[in-house]
Amino acid sequence: MFRSKIKTIFLAASVTLMAASLIAFPQESFQASVRGLNMWWKIVFPSLLPFFIISEMLIGFGVVKFIGVLLEPFMRPLFKVPGVGGFVWAMGMASGYPAGAKLTARLRQEGSLTRLEAERLVSFTNSSNPLFIFGAVSVGFFGNPKLGVILAISHYLGNIAVGLLMRFYGYDERMTRSSRHKKFKIREALAALHRTRIKDNRPIGKLLGDAVTSSIQTLLMIGGFIILFSVVNKLLFHLQVTAFLAQGVDFLLSSLAFPKVLSIPFISGLFEITLGSQLTSQVHEATLRQQAMVTSFILAFSGFSVQAQVASILAQTDIRFKPFFIARIMHGCFASTFSFLLWEPFYSKVGGSVARLGAVPVMLQEQSQLISHSFFQLALAGPLITIFALAVYIAILFKRLKRGSP
Repeated sequence: MFRSKIKTIFLAASVTLMAASLIAFPQESFQASVRGLNMWWKIVFPSLLPFFIISEMLIGFGVVKFIGVLLEPFMRPLFKVPGVGGFVWAMGMASGYPAGAKLTARLRQEGSLTRLEAERLVSFTNSSNPLFIFGAVSVGFFGNPKLGVILAISHYLGNIAVGLLMRFYGYDERMTRSSRHKKFKIREALAALHRTRIKDNRPIGKLLGDAVTSSIQTLLMIGGFIILFSVVNKLLFHLQVTAFLAQGVDFLLSSLAFPKVLSIPFISGLFEITLGSQLTSQVHEATLRQQAMVTSFILAFSGFSVQAQVASILAQTDIRFKPFFIARIMHGCFASTFSFLLWEPFYSKVGGSVARLGAVPVMLQEQSQLISHSFFQLALAGPLITIFALAVYIAILFKRLKRGSP
């Protein structure tokens, strides 16, 4: 009872302090809000919306069940999750945060995952997408497309390492469904696809409408969190809270022979990955290798902004948030370690010399530049896509309300 009262007082005091800060720093708060809004409607909304809609339709048509049966012999031994986890993993890497959490929650709601399986799966299927790593971070902040190769490899290898480690989570229940789908069976996969489609039984128009409304509702929630944490991060900086917390990081950075000036970008990145990555790129006292390691941790930890989005999504199910949070810390440590270990073979020896660019594989040259170009094209077309999608969403809601009215 006492702890509950202390928590109530702390939360009330925090919100009151935040409200007073908004009044004390109105211009800074407005600028931070606009920055978060621009990130959402230019990049996040148009990049995630197609993936969310297609994912909902794939689930409704039974394609995810089909994929799940086929991938069962691969996903179950490695990660102790059903085969549908392969679909969530792929979509999470392609579309970025928090697609993995949304799809995991969706599959949990329909009974395709147990709670332990869902908690394992969500821990390694939330990641940054290649567009953000190459376009925003490596090119936009560092002006170095080759750095994106290191960041991307470290990021995704770190996710795999987390998945392999989290397979031991809930080890006592490892035999719950371990005997199913031991062999690759295309006929069984097709049967599962058909059963799922018949069970859903929604017309295509209804299924598409539900997919659009559900996806946009989730993205509106995500936009709110992005704007909120953009403002919170700025206010914490002006209230000197960031500098105070950075003092605690100075000792850790000094022990690793990192410059102390990286502490404020690191703390900022714990709250919001975009600002943290941008500030890290501006620390000229650090080597590029040190900047890459800090940025890798920030991208993997994903920031409290993304974690709040995930927590909101998981709250709709019985999936616990704590394993996801612990996995983000592990992912950050793994990604930073991989950035350190792979620096010599992948950057210094392969991408560090302009004279040797002819020896660099196509993926390291052309694809990184293509992804970066796609990111900036998306930023230009993003607002139009967002406005159009919101107009469609309003039209669908109006139509449904009109049908439901007497």
